[in-house]
Amino acid sequence: MSNLIEFQQITKVYGQGQAAMPALRGINLCFNEGEFVAVMGPSGCGKSTCMNLLGCLDTPTTGTHWFKGITVNQLSRDQQARLRRHYLGFIFQGFNLLSRTSALENVELPLIYRGTPRAERHQRAKAALQIVGLQGWEHHTPSELSGGQQQRVAIARAIVTEPAILLADEPTGNLDSVRSQEVMELLRGFNRERGLTIIMVTHEPDMAAYAKRIIRFKDGLVEMDTLN
Repeated sequence: MSNLIEFQQITKVYGQGQAAMPALRGINLCFNEGEFVAVMGPSGCGKSTCMNLLGCLDTPTTGTHWFKGITVNQLSRDQQARLRRHYLGFIFQGFNLLSRTSALENVELPLIYRGTPRAERHQRAKAALQIVGLQGWEHHTPSELSGGQQQRVAIARAIVTEPAILLADEPTGNLDSVRSQEVMELLRGFNRERGLTIIMVTHEPDMAAYAKRIIRFKDGLVEMDTLN
């Protein structure tokens, strides 16, 4: 496995002066290609801030963030946006699907932002939906789908660009236990069979058990980093 992401002495402070609130207090982390990592910790511990930095949705206050040897925090906003589009896939707890848009059209969205020709993105979106077990559901809107099916659409949208990393923020938070296990089996399959790197925030030990490595945050610091 080769080094994909590295954080060196990363801090993140929100606000200034007396209102300053440190979210990360100088963390060092390394993520390798092909890992499946669960990030855990209580609310306010820094794990969501860490995920925002990993997703290039925010920049550190101090420290260095490398992605494939490139110093991310020296990139312009446009360059960081291109990095997100071409290398990162996102899964959210709330699915974040467009309500009046079909499953197929929801999955096509990242390819539209990339400028992928219509016929190609249509074909790739259908293939992604088939991978997550939703063949035949392409033209249903989110309101016609169960919570588990909606999360499968969201996963298809995340993988349709063939990202280097899948960032999942509480991907089972809105699902019952059966649907949660189905989603986690999907993610584990992507990791094992496709070598997809997955970094997942979760509060649930049962879900973290699917990961190969667990990182636990406390008070803006890495409290524990161990193989599972």
